[in-house]
Amino acid sequence: MRAVQVVGYHEALKMAEVPMPGITGPFDVVVRVGGAGVCRTDLHILEAQWAEKSQVQLPYTIGHENAGWVHAVGSAVTNVGVGDKVILHPLITCGLCRACRSGDDVHCETSQFPGLDTNGGYAEYILTSARSVVRIDDSLEPSDVAALADAGLTAYHAAAKAARRLTPRDTCVVIGAGGLGHIGIQVLRALTPARIVVVDRNADALDLARGIGAHEGVLADGSQVEKVLALTGGNGAEAVVDFVGEGGATTQGLAMLRRAGDYYVVGYGENIDVPTIDVISTEINIIGNLVGSYNDLQDLMALAARGAVTLHTQKYALNDFQQAIDDLEGGRVRGRAVLVP
Repeated sequence: MRAVQVVGYHEALKMAEVPMPGITGPFDVVVRVGGAGVCRTDLHILEAQWAEKSQVQLPYTIGHENAGWVHAVGSAVTNVGVGDKVILHPLITCGLCRACRSGDDVHCETSQFPGLDTNGGYAEYILTSARSVVRIDDSLEPSDVAALADAGLTAYHAAAKAARRLTPRDTCVVIGAGGLGHIGIQVLRALTPARIVVVDRNADALDLARGIGAHEGVLADGSQVEKVLALTGGNGAEAVVDFVGEGGATTQGLAMLRRAGDYYVVGYGENIDVPTIDVISTEINIIGNLVGSYNDLQDLMALAARGAVTLHTQKYALNDFQQAIDDLEGGRVRGRAVLVP
């Protein structure tokens, strides 16, 4: 089968012919890939940012946002059958450790991460497990929802956390209305009655944000902190969900937060620099967010099935993988890029 592989760090990806994965264990599931999301993490992988952590052996197939059709199942698989449309939770988890037993499987003690530390979905087929496949509604197409497997799941995880603490009197600021942010905005609109204020440096992105549920849009032109404070009576927002996490966004995000507010960090790239006395005296909470659980993905797909969350995609043939990578790196992708074998 065709597969796009990392052959060396700081080198271009290469298309290769590799053996098709097969069933070797009772809970194995082989999926025919219908769509594989192209994520900024893939760029970080090529830059060797994950090399030490993942310890993956090169070459290997990249791609961690995957959806498609079940091609084959192991003898003990009962939750899906051949031909079912599925989206794949990004982790292959054990089901036995404390985190898995608690439903917090994103922190599984022995997980594998296809596309990061084992073969992923920039290919015609991918091997996963029964614990990782979520059946999707017949109205949804794998190439339309593939990027929800990681980008959407990460956005949902953070937005759902925020929504649990927000009330109709509250304001939630979303920093960044791009690939993750535009999903988070829709999730917040579906889950909370709070006012949603979106901050972005791109006016077109703000127009999109308003069109999908944001109540207010604030252009990040250097005066965004003052504008958010003005919208909140000088007090700041009860929650800030930061999908950027670099370029000064963390300092600005914390400045937009009211006393005892919650700052949800999703994007990354810079350090958070805040004096401990400020954390204590204002009782703010700084909350990290890593992907999401299997249950989070099921909830997200339920929202997608009823049209509450729509993923904006730009599709490329698998053979055009380099163009997709170049477009993402060059900032030419609106929403999420998806490879279609």
